[in-house]
Amino acid sequence: MPLETASLQTIALPLSEEDQARADFYALIARLMLAPPNAGLLAALAGAEPLRADGLGAEGRALEDAWLKLTQAASVMDADAVSEEFAALFISTGNPLLNPYASFYLTGHLNDVPLAELRQDLARLGIARARGVGEFEDHLAALCETMRVLIAGAPGIARQPLDEQKQLFVAHIQPWYAACLADIQAAGPVNFYRVAAAFAGAFLAVEALAFSLWQPADSPIAA
Repeated sequence: MPLETASLQTIALPLSEEDQARADFYALIARLMLAPPNAGLLAALAGAEPLRADGLGAEGRALEDAWLKLTQAASVMDADAVSEEFAALFISTGNPLLNPYASFYLTGHLNDVPLAELRQDLARLGIARARGVGEFEDHLAALCETMRVLIAGAPGIARQPLDEQKQLFVAHIQPWYAACLADIQAAGPVNFYRVAAAFAGAFLAVEALAFSLWQPADSPIAA
Protein backbone atom coordinates (compact mmCIF):
# COMPACT_ATOMS: atom_id res chain seq x y z
CA MET A 1 0.00 0.00 0.00
CA PRO A 2 1.22 3.53 -0.73
CA LEU A 3 1.84 4.66 2.82
CA GLU A 4 4.33 4.22 5.59
CA THR A 5 4.21 5.27 9.23
CA ALA A 6 6.62 6.96 11.57
CA SER A 7 8.59 4.68 13.85
CA LEU A 8 6.79 4.97 17.18
CA GLN A 9 6.32 2.42 19.93
CA THR A 10 2.62 1.58 20.35
CA ILE A 11 0.41 -0.84 22.22
CA ALA A 12 -1.90 -3.01 20.11
CA LEU A 13 -5.50 -2.95 21.25
CA PRO A 14 -8.21 -5.38 20.18
CA LEU A 15 -10.57 -4.14 17.50
CA SER A 16 -14.31 -4.37 17.85
CA GLU A 17 -16.08 -6.50 15.25
CA GLU A 18 -17.53 -3.36 13.68
CA ASP A 19 -14.17 -1.60 13.44
CA GLN A 20 -12.53 -4.71 12.01
CA ALA A 21 -15.19 -4.83 9.30
CA ARG A 22 -14.70 -1.13 8.56
CA ALA A 23 -10.93 -1.57 8.34
CA ASP A 24 -11.34 -4.58 6.06
CA PHE A 25 -13.67 -2.73 3.69
CA TYR A 26 -11.33 0.25 3.50
CA ALA A 27 -8.46 -2.15 2.76
CA LEU A 28 -10.50 -3.84 0.01
CA ILE A 29 -11.42 -0.55 -1.66
CA ALA A 30 -7.79 0.59 -1.46
CA ARG A 31 -6.67 -2.67 -3.07
CA LEU A 32 -9.20 -2.45 -5.90
CA MET A 33 -8.41 1.19 -6.64
CA LEU A 34 -4.64 0.66 -6.58
CA ALA A 35 -4.39 -2.44 -8.81
CA PRO A 36 -6.69 -4.94 -10.49
CA PRO A 37 -7.68 -7.96 -8.37
CA ASN A 38 -5.88 -11.19 -9.15
CA ALA A 39 -7.63 -14.55 -9.50
CA GLY A 40 -7.21 -15.27 -5.79
CA LEU A 41 -8.92 -12.08 -4.68
CA LEU A 42 -11.73 -12.58 -7.18
CA ALA A 43 -12.24 -16.10 -5.83
CA ALA A 44 -12.27 -14.83 -2.25
CA LEU A 45 -14.87 -12.21 -3.13
CA ALA A 46 -16.96 -14.75 -5.01
CA GLY A 47 -17.03 -16.98 -1.94
CA ALA A 48 -17.80 -14.22 0.57
CA GLU A 49 -20.90 -14.38 2.74
CA PRO A 50 -23.78 -11.92 2.22
CA LEU A 51 -23.43 -8.71 4.19
CA ARG A 52 -25.87 -7.73 6.93
CA ALA A 53 -26.07 -4.01 7.64
CA ASP A 54 -28.98 -3.97 10.09
CA GLY A 55 -29.97 -0.67 11.62
CA LEU A 56 -28.47 1.51 8.90
CA GLY A 57 -31.66 2.27 7.01
CA ALA A 58 -31.58 2.92 3.28
CA GLU A 59 -27.80 3.32 3.28
CA GLY A 60 -27.42 -0.09 4.89
CA ARG A 61 -29.71 -1.75 2.36
CA ALA A 62 -27.78 -0.10 -0.47
CA LEU A 63 -24.52 -1.44 0.99
CA GLU A 64 -25.95 -4.97 1.28
CA ASP A 65 -27.08 -4.85 -2.35
CA ALA A 66 -23.79 -3.42 -3.60
CA TRP A 67 -21.81 -6.10 -1.75
CA LEU A 68 -23.99 -8.84 -3.24
CA LYS A 69 -23.45 -7.48 -6.75
CA LEU A 70 -19.69 -7.23 -6.16
CA THR A 71 -19.46 -10.86 -5.05
CA GLN A 72 -21.61 -11.95 -8.00
CA ALA A 73 -19.43 -10.01 -10.44
CA ALA A 74 -16.30 -11.55 -8.95
CA SER A 75 -17.74 -15.02 -9.53
CA VAL A 76 -18.12 -14.50 -13.29
CA MET A 77 -15.25 -12.16 -14.18
CA ASP A 78 -11.89 -13.29 -15.50
CA ALA A 79 -8.82 -11.72 -13.89
CA ASP A 80 -7.35 -10.81 -17.27
CA ALA A 81 -10.54 -9.03 -18.31
CA VAL A 82 -10.63 -7.10 -15.04
CA SER A 83 -6.99 -6.14 -15.52
CA GLU A 84 -7.85 -4.76 -18.95
CA GLU A 85 -10.66 -2.72 -17.41
CA PHE A 86 -8.30 -1.29 -14.80
CA ALA A 87 -5.75 -0.35 -17.45
CA ALA A 88 -8.41 1.33 -19.59
CA LEU A 89 -9.58 3.41 -16.63
CA PHE A 90 -6.43 4.35 -14.77
CA ILE A 91 -3.33 3.67 -16.92
CA SER A 92 -2.22 5.61 -19.98
CA THR A 93 0.97 6.79 -21.63
CA GLY A 94 -0.63 10.26 -21.64
CA ASN A 95 -3.57 11.32 -19.53
CA PRO A 96 -5.54 8.36 -18.14
CA LEU A 97 -9.29 8.28 -18.51
CA LEU A 98 -9.69 8.81 -14.76
CA ASN A 99 -7.52 10.50 -12.12
CA PRO A 100 -8.82 9.39 -8.71
CA TYR A 101 -7.09 12.16 -6.77
CA ALA A 102 -8.66 14.66 -4.40
CA SER A 103 -6.67 17.53 -5.91
CA PHE A 104 -7.94 16.75 -9.40
CA TYR A 105 -11.58 16.58 -8.35
CA LEU A 106 -11.46 19.60 -6.07
CA THR A 107 -9.30 21.96 -8.14
CA GLY A 108 -8.97 20.41 -11.61
CA HIS A 109 -5.21 19.97 -11.17
CA LEU A 110 -3.00 17.23 -9.77
CA ASN A 111 -0.67 17.88 -6.83
CA ASP A 112 -2.55 20.99 -5.73
CA VAL A 113 -3.67 22.62 -2.45
CA PRO A 114 -5.79 19.66 -1.24
CA LEU A 115 -2.69 17.45 -1.36
CA ALA A 116 -0.64 19.98 0.62
CA GLU A 117 -3.37 20.21 3.26
CA LEU A 118 -3.63 16.43 3.45
CA ARG A 119 0.12 16.10 3.91
CA GLN A 120 -0.05 18.46 6.88
CA ASP A 121 -2.67 16.27 8.55
CA LEU A 122 -0.75 13.08 7.75
CA ALA A 123 2.47 14.54 9.16
CA ARG A 124 0.65 15.34 12.40
CA LEU A 125 -0.42 11.67 12.55
CA GLY A 126 3.03 10.35 11.69
CA ILE A 127 2.02 8.99 8.27
CA ALA A 128 3.90 9.53 5.00
CA ARG A 129 3.97 8.11 1.49
CA ALA A 130 6.13 4.99 1.23
CA ARG A 131 9.37 5.22 -0.72
CA GLY A 132 9.11 4.23 -4.36
CA VAL A 133 5.33 4.67 -4.60
CA GLY A 134 4.14 6.70 -7.56
CA GLU A 135 0.66 7.60 -6.37
CA PHE A 136 0.24 10.79 -4.35
CA GLU A 137 -1.28 10.61 -0.88
CA ASP A 138 -4.61 12.06 -2.10
CA HIS A 139 -5.25 9.08 -4.40
CA LEU A 140 -8.49 7.38 -3.36
CA ALA A 141 -6.62 4.15 -2.66
CA ALA A 142 -4.11 5.92 -0.40
CA LEU A 143 -6.88 7.73 1.48
CA CYS A 144 -8.76 4.48 2.08
CA GLU A 145 -5.53 2.88 3.29
CA THR A 146 -5.04 5.84 5.59
CA MET A 147 -8.51 5.32 7.04
CA ARG A 148 -7.70 1.64 7.58
CA VAL A 149 -4.56 2.64 9.49
CA LEU A 150 -6.48 5.15 11.61
CA ILE A 151 -9.05 2.47 12.51
CA ALA A 152 -6.81 -0.56 12.98
CA GLY A 153 -3.40 0.92 13.64
CA ALA A 154 -0.18 -0.21 11.99
CA PRO A 155 3.47 -0.75 12.92
CA GLY A 156 4.55 2.61 14.25
CA ILE A 157 1.13 4.22 14.69
CA ALA A 158 -1.62 3.66 17.23
CA ARG A 159 -5.29 3.37 16.40
CA GLN A 160 -6.86 6.80 16.28
CA PRO A 161 -10.11 7.85 17.99
CA LEU A 162 -13.27 8.51 16.03
CA ASP A 163 -12.78 12.26 16.07
CA GLU A 164 -9.48 11.87 14.18
CA GLN A 165 -11.09 9.43 11.75
CA LYS A 166 -14.00 11.80 11.19
CA GLN A 167 -11.72 14.79 10.67
CA LEU A 168 -9.72 13.08 7.92
CA PHE A 169 -12.80 11.60 6.24
CA VAL A 170 -14.79 14.83 6.22
CA ALA A 171 -11.86 16.99 5.11
CA HIS A 172 -10.20 14.77 2.54
CA ILE A 173 -12.64 12.08 1.29
CA GLN A 174 -16.23 13.23 1.64
CA PRO A 175 -16.02 16.33 -0.62
CA TRP A 176 -15.15 14.38 -3.77
CA TYR A 177 -15.46 10.59 -3.49
CA ALA A 178 -19.01 10.43 -4.91
CA ALA A 179 -18.09 12.34 -8.08
CA CYS A 180 -15.04 10.16 -8.64
CA LEU A 181 -16.92 6.90 -8.18
CA ALA A 182 -19.77 8.12 -10.38
CA ASP A 183 -17.22 8.80 -13.13
CA ILE A 184 -15.87 5.26 -12.81
CA GLN A 185 -19.37 3.80 -13.08
CA ALA A 186 -20.13 5.91 -16.16
CA ALA A 187 -16.83 5.27 -17.93
CA GLY A 188 -16.75 3.32 -21.16
CA PRO A 189 -17.21 -0.44 -21.40
CA VAL A 190 -16.43 -1.45 -17.83
CA ASN A 191 -18.17 -4.25 -15.98
CA PHE A 192 -16.36 -5.24 -12.79
CA TYR A 193 -15.21 -1.73 -11.94
CA ARG A 194 -18.69 -0.33 -12.35
CA VAL A 195 -19.82 -2.72 -9.62
CA ALA A 196 -16.69 -2.14 -7.52
CA ALA A 197 -17.21 1.63 -7.65
CA ALA A 198 -20.86 1.21 -6.65
CA PHE A 199 -19.77 -0.85 -3.63
CA ALA A 200 -17.13 1.70 -2.65
CA GLY A 201 -19.70 4.48 -2.92
CA ALA A 202 -22.25 2.59 -0.83
CA PHE A 203 -19.71 1.88 1.91
CA LEU A 204 -18.40 5.44 2.01
CA ALA A 205 -21.99 6.73 2.16
CA VAL A 206 -22.52 4.62 5.28
CA GLU A 207 -19.32 6.05 6.75
CA ALA A 208 -20.46 9.59 5.94
CA LEU A 209 -23.81 8.97 7.62
CA ALA A 210 -22.19 7.45 10.71
CA PHE A 211 -19.74 10.32 11.07
CA SER A 212 -22.55 12.87 10.67
CA LEU A 213 -24.41 11.27 13.58
CA TRP A 214 -21.40 10.73 15.85
CA GLN A 215 -20.57 13.23 18.58
CA PRO A 216 -17.63 13.15 21.01
CA ALA A 217 -18.52 11.94 24.49
CA ASP A 218 -17.78 15.38 25.95
CA SER A 219 -19.97 17.20 23.39
CA PRO A 220 -22.87 19.15 24.93
CA ILE A 221 -25.22 17.52 22.39
CA ALA A 222 -23.90 13.97 22.77
CA ALA A 223 -26.42 11.42 23.94
